[in-house]
Amino acid sequence: MTATSQCIAHVDMDAFYASIEIRDDSSLRGRPVVVGGAGDQRGVVAAASYEARRFGIHSAMPMARAERLCATLVRLPVDFEKYRSVSREVMEILGKYSPLVEPLSLDEAFLDLTGTERALGPPSVVGPRIKQEIRDRTRLTASVGIAPVKFVAKIASDLRKPDGWVLVAVDDVLGFLHPLPLSRLWGVGPRTQETLTSMGLATIGDVALADPRRLERQLGEHGRHLCALARGEDVRGVVPDAEAKSYSHEQTFAQDQLDLDLLQSVLLDQSLRVARRLRRDGVRGRTVQLKLRLHDFQTTTRQRTLAESSAATETIYETACQLLAQHWNGAPVRLIGVGMSGIAPPALEIRDLFHGERDEKRERLAVAIDGLEERFRRGLITRAKILAHPEIEGTGTPSDRDLE
Repeated sequence: MTATSQCIAHVDMDAFYASIEIRDDSSLRGRPVVVGGAGDQRGVVAAASYEARRFGIHSAMPMARAERLCATLVRLPVDFEKYRSVSREVMEILGKYSPLVEPLSLDEAFLDLTGTERALGPPSVVGPRIKQEIRDRTRLTASVGIAPVKFVAKIASDLRKPDGWVLVAVDDVLGFLHPLPLSRLWGVGPRTQETLTSMGLATIGDVALADPRRLERQLGEHGRHLCALARGEDVRGVVPDAEAKSYSHEQTFAQDQLDLDLLQSVLLDQSLRVARRLRRDGVRGRTVQLKLRLHDFQTTTRQRTLAESSAATETIYETACQLLAQHWNGAPVRLIGVGMSGIAPPALEIRDLFHGERDEKRERLAVAIDGLEERFRRGLITRAKILAHPEIEGTGTPSDRDLE
C-alpha cells in the first residue's frame, strides 16, 4: 500500500454458526453439519460446515433438500444468543486494530487500516495477526482480505476460504480482478450475469474493457457502476456502526395457514420484536411493511408510511393488520413478515397533539417492559393473543444485520 491509498480489511468468519457448534462439541468434527430449521417444518440452512458443502449444501437452501443431498447430515437448531456472544468477541478484537469498524453481519466486517502502519506494522503483518488473535480467543478461523478498496478486500477474503489470507497491493488490483469470473463482481447475480454473458463478456476484465455506454444501455446506471468496480474504482469508505436501513422479522409456517387470528397473532409477535430492536438502538421507523408469501409462492409486499415515525409495538401492529386486511385475498399463507424502514433517530418534530402523545405513552410503557425483561428474562411479559398460538416460532427469521 502507498502512503496515499486506503488500506481496507475485510474479515469474514468461516462457516460461523456451524463452526461454533463444532467447536463446542468435538464429536461433530469432520462430520457434515448444518444449522437451521427442521426440514419437515420448511426450515432453511442458516450455515453449513465445509464438510456439508462438499455435498452441494449451502446457506439459504431448504433444509429438506439438504437432508436429501446428505443422508448423514447433522442438523442443529439455531442459537443466536451464543452466536451474538462470539460475534461481540470478534468485533472487540477488530476494534483494537482500528476505530473504524463496519459490521456487515454477526460474522463479517470491514475495518479501515489506513494510516495505522507505523503503529501496527504493514498489512502483510497485520492480516495474519488479526487471524491469529481471533483463533486464540475464539478457537475459530477467519478469512481476511486486505486491499485499497472495499469490494476488492471482500473478494480477497473469500478467495482462499477457509482460513484464508490474501493481500492485494495497489499496483496489483487490476491484475487481481481481471482474470476473475463475472460472479465475483459485486452486484452480479444470475440475471445480470446472463445479460453480461449475452454481450460476450466472461470475466471482470471483459467488463472493465467494455464501453460503459453499452453497459448502461443494457443495465441502466447499474451497468456503469459495474464497469467502475471492474476497473478497481470504489470510493466508499468504511462506515463504523452503520445504522440498519430496515428492521424485519418473518416466519415460514410448517403448514399453509388460513386462520386470520393466527396470522394476526404472528404479526403481533413480529411487531413486538421489531419495536423492541428499534427502541434498543434508539431509533424509530417511518414506514411499515407487510410481506406475504402464499401457498403457490406468489410473494407480495405492501407498505404504508406513517404520519410520524414510531417505535411503538401497537402502531406497527395496527398498521400491519390494516395492510393484511387490504391485501390478503384469503389464499393459504406460507410466510408472513413485518418490517420497518425509514429508520432515523427521533426527530425534533412538531408531533400531532393526539397521535403523538398516544405514541409517546405507548413507547414509555414498552421501554418499562424492556427494562424488566433486560433485568430478569426475555419473554417475561407477553401478550395473551400470542400465548394462544403455540405454533408461533418465537424467534422469527431476521432479515437485517442484527439477528434477533
